[in-house]
Amino acid sequence: MDVAPASAAVELVALTKRYAHDGAPAVDGIDLRISSGSFCCLLGPSGCGKSTTLRMIAGHESVTTGDILLENRNITTLPAAARGTAMMFQSFALFPHLSALDNVAFSLKMKGVAKADRHRRAQDLLERVAMGHLVRRKPGELSGGQQQRVALARALITQPRVLLLDEPLSALDPFLRIQMRAELRRWQKELGLTFIHVTHSQEEAMALADTVVVMNQGRIEQVGTPHQVYNAPATEFIARFMGGHNVIDTEAGKVAVRNDHMLIAPSGAGTDALPGLAGTVTDVEYQGTYVLLGLRARDAAGIKDVSVMLPEARFADQPYSTGEAVHLSWAAGSAHALPA
Repeated sequence: MDVAPASAAVELVALTKRYAHDGAPAVDGIDLRISSGSFCCLLGPSGCGKSTTLRMIAGHESVTTGDILLENRNITTLPAAARGTAMMFQSFALFPHLSALDNVAFSLKMKGVAKADRHRRAQDLLERVAMGHLVRRKPGELSGGQQQRVALARALITQPRVLLLDEPLSALDPFLRIQMRAELRRWQKELGLTFIHVTHSQEEAMALADTVVVMNQGRIEQVGTPHQVYNAPATEFIARFMGGHNVIDTEAGKVAVRNDHMLIAPSGAGTDALPGLAGTVTDVEYQGTYVLLGLRARDAAGIKDVSVMLPEARFADQPYSTGEAVHLSWAAGSAHALPA
């Protein structure tokens, strides 16, 4: 087996997880290198294998076959505490009877660190995540965002080289989720750690990640920057899952076109001669800065649902209503070819 270069914080080599001897693998022989100091998001629908992959890296799930390397060291069979990773769970998993200070200091207590020393180190970390003024409060006396900060400090006190995050924002309300997203990104940059973050939210992955790893049915379908994955989806699954794309069958093949790159005009308005699709508006959703139109259109494969995103001002100049016949088209450079 090749040794991972020093720039790879984590490398997965033919990593597989089966829960039953004759069942489909939850993770199916994946290979992945995650750069040191990067923010990597494992993204995909429920059941795609992303959380199982994270748990295998953490040591909370056994590996069926394959290897996990952390900074060139094979950690595949090591216990979780010996790996150099720490994990933030979706539920935060704080001890309800302990103060924020004692929650953060707990792992050091288990290692026999003196009380004064572990409390000093816990206090320093709580100050760093803007929780120094609430160290005596118990989890039940803290908001969701405050509990998350405590959970982060508790994970960091073990001085991990890689921080693993299992859907840490999913329990928060939408406004707080956006706020904590920004804070996670800032903490990752300040700490210089490698973050591996599992999410099913496309928006979350796009906002946070240097590298997005899109998974489907236990396999990796694409690895790239958010810009690459969104603008050049490697498969039809990714184009549909990432959202904001129409998958259209043309005479030349299948293409993905972003819905904000679609051109729309009333049927018969002089545009029907352009290559494109005839369609009918089925839904009009006002979203503030833009209006999202749902349509039924016919392409080379038959009738399908498509969408068009129009800036609010453009819709005001040329409004559309349900039942209206329209012509849809796109510039040649806006169509991204997909494999058959």
